[in-house]
Amino acid sequence: MKTKHVVVEEYNPAWENEFRRIEDESLSVLAGKVLSIEHVGSTSVLGLAAKPIIDIDIVIDDNFDEVKSLLEEIGYCHEGDLGIPGRDAFKYEGKPHLMMHHLYVCKRDNEELQRHITFRNYLREHPDVRDRYGAVKKELALRYADDRDSYILGKSPIIEEIYRMCGLIR
Repeated sequence: MKTKHVVVEEYNPAWENEFRRIEDESLSVLAGKVLSIEHVGSTSVLGLAAKPIIDIDIVIDDNFDEVKSLLEEIGYCHEGDLGIPGRDAFKYEGKPHLMMHHLYVCKRDNEELQRHITFRNYLREHPDVRDRYGAVKKELALRYADDRDSYILGKSPIIEEIYRMCGLIR
């Protein structure tokens, strides 16, 4: 579910509770079938300004077909990997009781999953970097409120800098 208008908000402590609600609904069918459900993305970092959309990575072993079927039972529809091999996206409709979210399923050794967790953990541990990243996001959201692609492109330099800091790239 892509948003057209870019909105970046100050950190909201309710985001963690919203993640838990989505996690609980997912676990109603996935309990015992997944390794973990990870809150990733900017809403998972205490104090970080973010678009108010929860990003979730469901971590599995080799049971994708079973997990896909169970997610379909609770209203998710498989969209494929959307160009990121090994990370499958799921969309939904009719979940007004849950905050807007992006839901992905990936294996534990998936590179994208490792990138999400490493980036999240680095920002959690380095408030100075978190705050600088948040300031860049807020400024870009004001400048490119109706141009999502330019907003994303504008974040690239600081994201790459943070990737270098946390060892994701050289």
